[in-house]
Amino acid sequence: MPLNRRDLLRSAAVAGALGAVWPLSAQLSPAQALEAAQALGASYDPAPFTLGVASGDPLQHSVSLWTRLAPEPLADEQQLPDAVPVRWVVATDRELRRKVASGTVAATAAQGHSVHVDVHGLEPGRRYYYAFSALGRTSRLGRTRTAPARHVDRVRFATANCQHFAHGYYTALRGIAHEDVDFVIHLGDYIYENGTYSGTPRDHEGPAVFDLVSYRRRHALYKGDPDLRAAHAAHPWYLTWDNHEVQGYYDGRDDAAFLARRDAAYQAWYEHMPHRMVGSDPVPQQQIYRRRNWGDLLDLTVLDLRQYRNRADRADSTILGAKQRDWLLDQARSARGWHCWANSIMLSKLDNPGGDYYYDMQWDGYRAERTEVLSELHGLGVEDFVVVTGDWHSAFVDDIRPDFENPDSPVIGTEFTAHSVTSDSYGPEWNAARGPEIGRLNPHLQYFEGDRYGYDVHEVTARRWTTEMRVIADRLDPAARVTTLTKFHVDRGRVGAYEDKRTATSPAQYRRPAADRP
Repeated sequence: MPLNRRDLLRSAAVAGALGAVWPLSAQLSPAQALEAAQALGASYDPAPFTLGVASGDPLQHSVSLWTRLAPEPLADEQQLPDAVPVRWVVATDRELRRKVASGTVAATAAQGHSVHVDVHGLEPGRRYYYAFSALGRTSRLGRTRTAPARHVDRVRFATANCQHFAHGYYTALRGIAHEDVDFVIHLGDYIYENGTYSGTPRDHEGPAVFDLVSYRRRHALYKGDPDLRAAHAAHPWYLTWDNHEVQGYYDGRDDAAFLARRDAAYQAWYEHMPHRMVGSDPVPQQQIYRRRNWGDLLDLTVLDLRQYRNRADRADSTILGAKQRDWLLDQARSARGWHCWANSIMLSKLDNPGGDYYYDMQWDGYRAERTEVLSELHGLGVEDFVVVTGDWHSAFVDDIRPDFENPDSPVIGTEFTAHSVTSDSYGPEWNAARGPEIGRLNPHLQYFEGDRYGYDVHEVTARRWTTEMRVIADRLDPAARVTTLTKFHVDRGRVGAYEDKRTATSPAQYRRPAADRP
């Protein structure tokens, strides 16, 4: 008998909580489990490669490939041997006939039957195709690209963040899948740890997650979005995390129960991401901050602003941690081309009408360290500095100053904070009312728009950085169209003097008059 969403929720109510009906495999047949997933708004690739494929962290001669064997993606345990051999192949053609690398790796139960392959010996700046096979089945085809080695005329990439599964459909990620980009940067809040919702087009599969089994299940639910899988299969990704990969606002917590939860979350994150391990740090205490170059054009620094921070109210407060801060400044000394930070939370000051900051959980809570690091960058002569940021569920464009408290502090860069993929904004009334206030109180703010959902596309040449804000008409409509809201041009050597070319008709909540710009 078919199991619809109402039946599933009724069963949960009888059990006392939705989580009580999981693992699905214990109560439901495979067909019923599939229907239950569909009732939540998820759909999957054919087993065992239900969660798709992905590639990430491209270097000049190497790229990291990922998949996970999950015949029953929302089950607590996969009915698989402890170790399953998985064959992988990389080729220069879609038919995988012109093979350049191949091998076999074990997918083990200890790592959730995930597969991570660092493929070496590839040519710089080249597109490749790949696939996996196991248990008599072959995965979907993936496409990836290596970083160029020397001079490059152009790089084009997308940024995305904050993709709450229950808040809408991933139309923005479908847009990214079809973009002509070299890579994608995900800026955090890939999953949300909360429990179930009501009145939304799709839902979480159970209560808030706390342990490795439930974090695995939550990641598997998110991978149940076909547009997310398509975006992963289309392009290599660089990734960082924010707070909801673990839980909301966990600054400085070090109690045993939380650390166990964090370790479980970090391990599940690694098991579901095309992430290349750095150094010898074990899962889950992994280093994710790193520096990557796209030829001589783009110097990309990926930051970790969650793992090493302490509480903002401490005298020695730090968001980077001493090791990452020293590393960051050391990397800046050898920066070349455009210097870009992939930054999960807003770097720029955001003052509010009450005379304080909107959120101390972002860089505003760590003002002394922010001033120290940005002043050091300025002193090193770092030019053409751009920061791409997530977290706020709204779009901002800010001038970056070493000391935001000093109106005479020079402009040293530009920050682009992107819309969320689906996660709730503060609403049109709040945005429309606060936009002018935010602009008045924050003279470095050049643009604010908070009623849309989408992603950004950045095109970089030796002369100009162009950012296009892509938005969708309705996150609750899976067939919504992607449109360009506005474009920003930043000319190299003219930090702070940019051009805003608006391409959509609806006004921003705030846009600083051109006469007031530097």
